[in-house]
Amino acid sequence: MKAVVVGVGHLGKHHARILASLPGVSLAGVVDINRDRAAEIAREYHTTAFADAREISGLEIAVIAAPTESHAELAQPLVEAGVHVLVEKPVTQTLAEADALIAAAKAKGVVLAVGHSERFNPAVAAARPYVSDPRFIEVHRLGTQLGRSLDIDVVLDLMIHDLDLILSMVPSEVESVEAVGVPVLTPKVDIANARVRFRNGCIANLTASRISKDQIRKIRFFQRERYVSIDTAAREVEMFQLEAQPAGMPKIGGGKLTVPGDEPLKAELEDFVAAVRDKRAPAVSGEQGRAALALAVKIVELMKQ
Repeated sequence: MKAVVVGVGHLGKHHARILASLPGVSLAGVVDINRDRAAEIAREYHTTAFADAREISGLEIAVIAAPTESHAELAQPLVEAGVHVLVEKPVTQTLAEADALIAAAKAKGVVLAVGHSERFNPAVAAARPYVSDPRFIEVHRLGTQLGRSLDIDVVLDLMIHDLDLILSMVPSEVESVEAVGVPVLTPKVDIANARVRFRNGCIANLTASRISKDQIRKIRFFQRERYVSIDTAAREVEMFQLEAQPAGMPKIGGGKLTVPGDEPLKAELEDFVAAVRDKRAPAVSGEQGRAALALAVKIVELMKQ
């Protein structure tokens, strides 16, 4: 399959690296508004720099890793041209843009995937079988990441990873949301907290910061007779649960789980390529990307009140 990466900055470079190594995929080109950057990445991965992805004849798949504000204008014409597209998170800047992109993908019968790479984190995969009907979820995604994604606030930059995860793990609709955010070092919100209540009674408390001294990426699930803690940065999982005993009180058992797996971004791209090849839905569809964006937009709107 002929592939292109549009936007080869910090993350796009890794998309190019991985696509260049995948069997059955040919990295036909890279595109970036910075022509020198595009030429540099093209040389490194033995491909060609283009000014526009549509210059590549026979293009089949594209990854959009440009800034969020450009996602719709870059992805829409490719989808309408019949190209299968993976768009980095958030899928678009607005819900209207997401709706238009999803509609175009359906009309053309192409795969539209969204790059929520934490879905492919091996720690998340190892923990998922043990998470069932959680009642309380505590999430912390903290770090110093002021060198990128400053066109969006911390909710759309960082928290949206965890919003997507909890939406995929809680079997219920969102009932209500509370949120607060503060712009500290940039004009955009740099630290935010959201409390999401689901109709089944589960509550998720999420904190995201890009101005913290220490890097923390943890998500903890509390449910009846079981506790699951995921460290997505260290790719570690701890699980503790009550274990019935033949006689007497139950005891607490568990500990660290085995976490096999590869680089999340590689697993994400492998899933995208397989979805195109097998004509199936990707692990994170356009609709799921829109759901995470809708919740993030709701949080951003509440922070402005």
